[in-house]
Amino acid sequence: MPALLITGADLLGHGAQDVLVEDGRISEVGKIRSARGADVLDADGLVALPGLVDLHTHLREPGREDAETIATGAAAAAVGGFTAILAMANTTPVTDTAEAAERILDLGQATGLVDVVPVGAVTKGLRGAELAELGLMHRSRAGVTVFSDDGHCVHDSRVMRRALEYVRAFGGVVSQHAQDPLLAGPQACAHEGELAGRLGLPGWPGIAEESVVARDVMLARHTGSRIHVAHVSTAGTVEVLRWAKAQGVRVTAEVTPHHLVLTTDLLSGYDPTFKVNPPLRPQEDVDALREALADGTIDAVATDHAPHARHDKEHAFVDAAFGMLGLETALSVVSDVMVHTGRLDWAGVARVMSHNPARIAGLAQHGRPLAEGSPANLTLVDPAAETTVDARASLSLSRNNPWHGRTLRGTVQATVFRGRVTAEKGALA
Repeated sequence: MPALLITGADLLGHGAQDVLVEDGRISEVGKIRSARGADVLDADGLVALPGLVDLHTHLREPGREDAETIATGAAAAAVGGFTAILAMANTTPVTDTAEAAERILDLGQATGLVDVVPVGAVTKGLRGAELAELGLMHRSRAGVTVFSDDGHCVHDSRVMRRALEYVRAFGGVVSQHAQDPLLAGPQACAHEGELAGRLGLPGWPGIAEESVVARDVMLARHTGSRIHVAHVSTAGTVEVLRWAKAQGVRVTAEVTPHHLVLTTDLLSGYDPTFKVNPPLRPQEDVDALREALADGTIDAVATDHAPHARHDKEHAFVDAAFGMLGLETALSVVSDVMVHTGRLDWAGVARVMSHNPARIAGLAQHGRPLAEGSPANLTLVDPAAETTVDARASLSLSRNNPWHGRTLRGTVQATVFRGRVTAEKGALA
């Protein structure tokens, strides 16, 4: 692999610097006069971030390759500035064995675009009754550290307690899809409130999330283990998290780009693109999520990238599949709503989209400062550029993109993974 010289990038407040990459690592930072034989990447006016890490990606392979494959998801991730993505376990078959986790790992490595990190199921078949092979998955080549039944809530308190006790032994973490199945039943698809009632859509109350989060942080405190809350969506959950962190509970949390911006009023047109779980919430919840991300109560942004084939999404709202695309637009959404409004600076973006996600997932090769000796995983962003999202241009196989037609400020210009440029200006390199 030839050396790579990145010239004139803003290294998070250190001014314009050059970065020399050799053998997959950063070998020099500063004013580099020459690097004979190196490929040159002009980064004048661009901000350099550690490569983005997504804690929550649905890749659909194996089982639903008509919606997404690991290869197409990895391509979308690279274009979106990601160098590592965590592949959720709700595939067919479920990633609930060491063999299944290793298969995901191998398919991810074959792409050469990002590190695809398998997430193991908490329970066999995501059925919520019997623990999956947690220890075997961790000890396998895949080295699974994050476990989740995402798409389903681990609603049995005894099962969740056992899972937390088990993963504590090797430093693992359980990521919970917080949804009480009795308070938000199988048909619930819209924030419970006046609009859902007027539209005739089954309601999904915020308390269905908040009550499970409250239970889980207490179980984490009791067991001394780590709990991670996926896709936080309500102001009430934010308050539970603030209390738990003040008590020293080992809890972390993520928010999706769509919950930072989109609100429940978008459901008035019955467009199934906006059907997501947990549902879009009112503006007061969105405001609370933005504040919590800015002040550190919420640790990370995670996409919950959820591709669906047209024949699963294009139905009456109540019958359509849950989920939205997110990998290619996440950085631009965060830039638009958090940076351009003054809530976060670019160091803050690095914190919530790289440093913290890598720490939560235990990824030693990611989320590192851009310094000599660090792995050369980085993302170059043009903070001033604007892009109008076109769902038809996505590298994902699916088109359920909630940002179609929107203009966002701040775009990924290049992604470098293990010292090699994988994407430039919205296309694979």
